[in-house]
Amino acid sequence: MPLIVRPETPADFPAIRALTAAAFRGVPHSAPPMDETSDPGEAALLGWLREDPGYLPGLALVAEDDGTVVGHVMSTRGTLDGGEDLPVPALGLGPLSVLPAAQRQGVGTALLAATVELATQRAESLIALLGDPGYYGRHGWVAASRHGIAAPDPAWGDYFQVRLLPAYDGERGTFRYAAPFARFD
Repeated sequence: MPLIVRPETPADFPAIRALTAAAFRGVPHSAPPMDETSDPGEAALLGWLREDPGYLPGLALVAEDDGTVVGHVMSTRGTLDGGEDLPVPALGLGPLSVLPAAQRQGVGTALLAATVELATQRAESLIALLGDPGYYGRHGWVAASRHGIAAPDPAWGDYFQVRLLPAYDGERGTFRYAAPFARFD
């Protein structure tokens, strides 16, 4: 049965939390536990994002293989603070999670492609993320600084990347994620 990518539903939330915890557990760049569990912080972040006004249910996707949720990605409303202009809407992608047993099988690639397609249909200008340039670069992301877009934390360097979409019109400035991401500062 082929991989199915679809919007998340509340019935998926426990499986999404479990797979996100499994995907980030023991990974050097994962966030420390942020709630009463020992799960990496990315697992708690999911719930916080769903409670935030920046949550975009149509851009929170699962990958399902034979009825099992094996991957998840969430994009939430972010902004570019471009100085005198009002903040420009943009998307912040993350976390992207794939069950360890399903990694390196195209699940993440399928989730990223679906995210780009849906964001393009919504006439979004860009998607920003913090991640490995070696991985995301293969999927069309580039260092945000190449386009005059600054990371929320300058120390992120080329790990802060953007994917420009057809509606992009040269906007520049400092990217701001949805408010729950600030809990990791």
